[in-house]
Amino acid sequence: MTRVFFDRELETAATFWRVFRKDGLALGFTSHDRDLAFGGVLHRAAPGMVPSAIRLTSDLSEENAGVDGALSHDAISENDLSAGLYDEAAIEVGIVDWDALDHTVLYSGTLGKITDDRRGFSGELRSAKSVLEKDLVPRTSPTCRAVFCGRGCGLSASRFMQRVLVDEVDLDLNRIRISGISEDDYRDGQIRFLEGSQTGIAFAIVGAEGDWLTLDRPLSGALSGGTPAELLEGCDHTLTTCANRFGNALNFRGEPFLPGNDLLARYGQGLG
Repeated sequence: MTRVFFDRELETAATFWRVFRKDGLALGFTSHDRDLAFGGVLHRAAPGMVPSAIRLTSDLSEENAGVDGALSHDAISENDLSAGLYDEAAIEVGIVDWDALDHTVLYSGTLGKITDDRRGFSGELRSAKSVLEKDLVPRTSPTCRAVFCGRGCGLSASRFMQRVLVDEVDLDLNRIRISGISEDDYRDGQIRFLEGSQTGIAFAIVGAEGDWLTLDRPLSGALSGGTPAELLEGCDHTLTTCANRFGNALNFRGEPFLPGNDLLARYGQGLG
C-alpha cells in the first residue's frame, strides 16, 4: 500500500535528496537529524537542507525545483563540483517516514546550474521538460555551428582521436603535458581521461603550447602522470580550416559571407 503523508496531526516525515553521478557514485541526504537507510541508499543527516517549493504541472511548461544547503555537506567538496563530477547528475527529491522508512519520490530530474555564495552551494534542478526549452531553429553565424565530428559535421571522430598517456600534470596552471603532439592540431580540441575520479568528463582544450595543453575546468589533485586518455583534435570552426585542413567545406554549417548588422548602419553616400 502506498503511504499517504500528512493525513494525521502528528507526522513522522522528513525530506530526502539523492544524487546519482555519471561515474556511478550515489549520494543520499535527508533533513532528519540522523542518517536513514532506505531504497538501497544511505541518506546522510543534513538538517540544513532546504528544498524549495516543487511545482509540478501537466502542461509543457518547465517544472521548478531547487535545493539549498545540501551541496555544502562534507560529502560534496568544492573541488568535485568545480571539476564537473556533478554535471548533469540525476536527482531525486522526496519525502520519507523516518520511523517506518516508507518513502515517495516527488521530483526527479538532473542537476543544472550550481551557484556559490561563499557560504554554501545552491543547485537548480531540471525536469525532463527542460529539453523542450532548446532552440531547434539554427541561427546564422559566420562560423560553423556543428560540433566537430558531431552531428552535421560529417567527419568521423575515430579519424581524429588517439589514445595517449599523460606525462605530467601542472595543477597550478591547470594543464597537462603529452609528448609527441602538435599544438596546432589540438588547440580547441577535447580530452577525456580513462582512469581516476574524472573518468569520462569532457575537458575542452583552451590553450596549447608545445606539449602542454591547458584545460577549461579544474583538474583533480589525484590526476597523475601515466593516466590514459582519449585526445580529440580541435577545430576553430572557420571556413578556411574546414576547407584547407579537413577538406570538409561541403558540410560547413555557417554563413561566412552573409553581411552583418554593420551593413544596416551604413549611411548612403550620394554622388558628388
